[in-house]
Amino acid sequence: MPLNPRITEWQGRRVWLIGASTGIGRAVAHALHARGAHVIVSARNQAALEEFVAQHIGSQSVTLDVTNREAVADTAKLLQADAPLDLVCFCAGHYKPMRADAMDLDELLRHQQINYSGALHVVAAVVPSMLQAATYGYRPHISLVASVAGLRGLPQSLAYGPTKAALINLAETLFLDLRRKGVAVSIVNPGFVDTPLTAHNNFHMPALITPEQAAQAMIQGWASGAFEMHFPRRFTTWLQLLRLLPYRWYFALVHRMTGL
Repeated sequence: MPLNPRITEWQGRRVWLIGASTGIGRAVAHALHARGAHVIVSARNQAALEEFVAQHIGSQSVTLDVTNREAVADTAKLLQADAPLDLVCFCAGHYKPMRADAMDLDELLRHQQINYSGALHVVAAVVPSMLQAATYGYRPHISLVASVAGLRGLPQSLAYGPTKAALINLAETLFLDLRRKGVAVSIVNPGFVDTPLTAHNNFHMPALITPEQAAQAMIQGWASGAFEMHFPRRFTTWLQLLRLLPYRWYFALVHRMTGL
């Protein structure tokens, strides 16, 4: 039995994608627009958003910095004044590899501000209206894009991993609180996706996929009513299993596999 209502028909649905100027967010926006959704894209890069709207007739863009709490609240209020949002997908993200022997506090906090606080700004801005819409028969959906890097601690993920772990926990808690009130929640945990963020990596990325493949996996997940989407499964299933290992075995295995 699905944990969320299945979304199989996108025609006319209002979708707000935050972090849609590049990568997974842009690929999802393109795919949902092709399926007939009314797509609203947000990011800091206004030129990229304008380019998207020019290429996708009927779509809408709102330039937004998710670290600006007031701007997020104002944007959400504006968008929800027209009609309820059927899906809000938080794809915004910041990533730079970091290890504890080269710690950069400013970068650590930058990750927190974008990846986690930004998500909190969005969630706080949309949940009240979604709860109200649910009382009128709508089934709004919040989807947060985290990462398998949030499943357990990993080398070079000092700044990034904890923020994604926080998103996973946030989604689980939101699901427990909102499901019976008619608001769906899902979490997306991709493996390695070929985006401007992963371009920072100087190591081999196993099972690397394209943003378009990631978008298809997410759409399939929403169609199946999944709470968690992780992909590509030939890679992420193993990481899911690693969550079950005791720390002694897990630490030894990661050291052996990475050499770090």
